[in-house]
Amino acid sequence: MSQSPTSQSFNVKKLSFLGVIVSLGIVFGDIGTSPLYVMKAIVNAFQSTTSALPLDEYIEGALSCIIWTLTLQTTMKYVLIALRADNKGEGGILALYSLVKRIKKPWLYIIALIGAATLVADSVITPSLTIMSAVEGLKIYNPHTPVVLITCVILLVVFLMQQFGTSLIGKFFGPIMVIWFLALGSFGLLHLFDHIEVLKAFNPYYAYQLITHSPSALVIMGAVFLCTTGAEALYSDLGHCGKKNIQVSWAFVKIMLILNYLGQGAWILDNLELAQSNINPFFGIMPTYLVLPGVLLATVAAVIASQAVITGAFTMFSEAMSINFWPNQKIEYPSGVKGQMYIPKINWTLLLLCIVVVLFFKESSKMEAAYGLTITITMLMTTILLILWLRRNRISKYLIILFGGVYLSIELGFFYANVIKFFDGGWLTVVLGGLIGIGMYAWYNGRLLKNKFIKFVRLGDYAPVIKDLKLDETIPKYATNLAFLSRSKRPGEIESKIIYSILRKQPKRADHYFVLNIINQEEPYTFNYAVDEVVPGTIFKVNFYLGFKVERRINDYFDSVLADLMAQQVIPSRSSHPSLRTHNIPPDLRYVIIDNTYINDTLLTVKEKIIMNIYNFVKSIGSDDFKAWGVSSHNAVVESAPLLDQIGRIKKIKQIDSKGL
Repeated sequence: MSQSPTSQSFNVKKLSFLGVIVSLGIVFGDIGTSPLYVMKAIVNAFQSTTSALPLDEYIEGALSCIIWTLTLQTTMKYVLIALRADNKGEGGILALYSLVKRIKKPWLYIIALIGAATLVADSVITPSLTIMSAVEGLKIYNPHTPVVLITCVILLVVFLMQQFGTSLIGKFFGPIMVIWFLALGSFGLLHLFDHIEVLKAFNPYYAYQLITHSPSALVIMGAVFLCTTGAEALYSDLGHCGKKNIQVSWAFVKIMLILNYLGQGAWILDNLELAQSNINPFFGIMPTYLVLPGVLLATVAAVIASQAVITGAFTMFSEAMSINFWPNQKIEYPSGVKGQMYIPKINWTLLLLCIVVVLFFKESSKMEAAYGLTITITMLMTTILLILWLRRNRISKYLIILFGGVYLSIELGFFYANVIKFFDGGWLTVVLGGLIGIGMYAWYNGRLLKNKFIKFVRLGDYAPVIKDLKLDETIPKYATNLAFLSRSKRPGEIESKIIYSILRKQPKRADHYFVLNIINQEEPYTFNYAVDEVVPGTIFKVNFYLGFKVERRINDYFDSVLADLMAQQVIPSRSSHPSLRTHNIPPDLRYVIIDNTYINDTLLTVKEKIIMNIYNFVKSIGSDDFKAWGVSSHNAVVESAPLLDQIGRIKKIKQIDSKGL
């Protein structure tokens, strides 16, 4: 079994023109659509609070905050530093956690868990806000445009599209986003020279003056933060395009974004009343005859941004499954493109939550309050993990202190600026992220708790009795090839429930016994297997070494293993039954899947009982073992077995003489 083929047409490790174009389409959709709502939020902050600064100084200060936030937060932290912290080419907070989890810190998984959960919450608000902000541009033509209905329909189409794969439309993402960014820069340039003094925003002094002299500084910073919310998604999409392609394309993206922000700022100086009404400055800077094409282009860009976020959510959940943060779920690879995946339950849940958000807020301006709070938490968690990664790579402690001091200060400031919006809508994404985080915490700890009650035995110790069972013709043959699914991580060991199933539940006589085990690999595309012949010709342990982006189709992979063993003449290639062997019929195969179904509540503390109750609920969200392992149900049997290791923990009941009663 070798590495699965890929239709990826460029090497992500190398800088190429195609790689840069694809990066523009995949990586920068989220941050590239931020001009749709950032300046509008800044105008709302000016309108809703009393500013001690005149309008021109306020706009110059806000623009300065945007420019330096993009520079310090996006360019320095993510593009130049975080992209170096890749796990075999993959990025994102869980990939970063995989790099540092060997550091023995009992709280470390909590940091990764919180970051992942809040990133999922952001994946709900981003499609809702970007698409609604784009559709609202139609209000320039018709104030009664049914924005909510149109937004919901577009969201439905976007999520329906996922199950068919996005390889076809993905080819157009890059060119469309090139047009989008060129349009951003061009529209900004149209108004930049109306007030050339906005170029003073490149001086960080104006940002400092706004923060220190405006009583509404916190509200303003909450709005400014929206310009960098796509930076975390940028890091998560590292595996799709590669570090060099992202870094080069970011230079172009940043220039176009800043030009657009400067143009919007100059337009606001002349059109404050329009900006305070229903006119979004983003559409205000467009010539009237280009507003409708601009709305259409913005909507397409918003769909692309949503696609990037949804794909990032699929990747994040697949990583979470590989490190036991989330139950196994059915993963499909509809387009055949390397790394591109589709998780049905996650897809439809995200759609439902997006529609709920749209129906709840009804306007993008109200939705902005919910945006930003959870992603600041994700960024804080990423900073903590990056500090550990820098320390692991033996970077100078003084540079680590400088990095930690700068970015913890910046992000704690942004967090404080966003937390004041909690009751204005921020609570929604916090609750959503909290529920996901609780589910991940319960799953991670529930698995550990359950493992305490699972007894492992050495397979070799039971080899003699299994060999005798194989030769005992008084027991009906159960199967020629009998395969059990195991999660044992130690060489030579299996769960006692498998021995219980073979010898006690129903003696299962077979010619060949296979114990199949998936060993999750931190490298995303590992695709190998190894066979350990415990008893020659009778008992085999098969380990599948699979990366977190490789589909779990054990049914197909084991068929390949059996074909290899038959070709090597380790096992017969024809049925053991004479009537079938004569006609070259291959041997039969049967799977047995065993679930541990019992934990005695008296053995658990109150906290452990709560964890196990949530664990069992989260388990119901996941796929059954057939789908999770990719096993066909037609030749599989599901059994239940007691957690045998708990027997010794239960107090023995005392026998008495009944005559004395």
